[in-house]
Amino acid sequence: MSHARAVSLMILVTLLWSIAGVVTRHLDAARSFEVTFWRSLFNALALAVALTALRGPALWRGLPRWPRALWLSGACWAVMFTAFMVALTLTTVANVLVTMAVGPLMTALFFRIFLHRRLPARTWGAIALAGLGIGWMFGQEARSGASLTGTLVALAVPLAAAVNWTILQRGSQRDPATAQDMLPAVWIGAVLSALSALPLAWPLQASPHDLGLLALLGSVQLAIPCLLVVRLARELPAPEIALLALLEVVFGVAWAWLGAGEQPAASTLAGGALVLAALVGNEALALRRRAAMATGRR
Repeated sequence: MSHARAVSLMILVTLLWSIAGVVTRHLDAARSFEVTFWRSLFNALALAVALTALRGPALWRGLPRWPRALWLSGACWAVMFTAFMVALTLTTVANVLVTMAVGPLMTALFFRIFLHRRLPARTWGAIALAGLGIGWMFGQEARSGASLTGTLVALAVPLAAAVNWTILQRGSQRDPATAQDMLPAVWIGAVLSALSALPLAWPLQASPHDLGLLALLGSVQLAIPCLLVVRLARELPAPEIALLALLEVVFGVAWAWLGAGEQPAASTLAGGALVLAALVGNEALALRRRAAMATGRR
């Protein structure tokens, strides 16, 4: 696969990820945990079909022997799926996406604390700047009297993601043959999310219109991008994937603005600008350093 094609497919991945907010705003009756239940259920069904087609029935026969790290990762995915959809029902799409954007920096911080990886000065600076952006959002929301619940719930997504990547990284250090394939963990997460949300979602009230939109989210917004991004991980370096993934914030805010009339608050735009500047700056400097090192080796 050419680099240009890989980049184009990664942009498509972010476009698919970004539709969650605007689609959620067009639901009729489904709310909160019911939205989570149906989205996770459809995601699990779509992934089950896709994984069976890709790996064959032998994949499921080996389920009891899947490594513990994969199950722990699945639990993290369940938290991410659940917190993301619940947060969307409590606050604006922009607030959720900007809050989630601190995930790469939170992961770097967890790597330093739990895996004892040294972080370069640029990453510490980016963490401080992103923290300032999120703090600005929180402060302005609190000053305006708005509820902080949705933003706090959204924080569970990057927190669970940081735990997830730390678990997988530690597992890969102990056994390189494991913790590399994320797809079974995503399926586990979808199943756990659906099972945990069902009691809180009962009685179910989704209309046929809602079920169609939630099936779209479970399959097109989650399952297909997951399949694509795992394939692209073999073509693009992780820093480049992380940088391109930031387009989800831009696309998601734009879709909600254009498709649901949800104009982001000035505090969200200001805080989001700081977070994106921190992430883009950190990844751009990392790519520049790697390019310089590669040139020096030649």
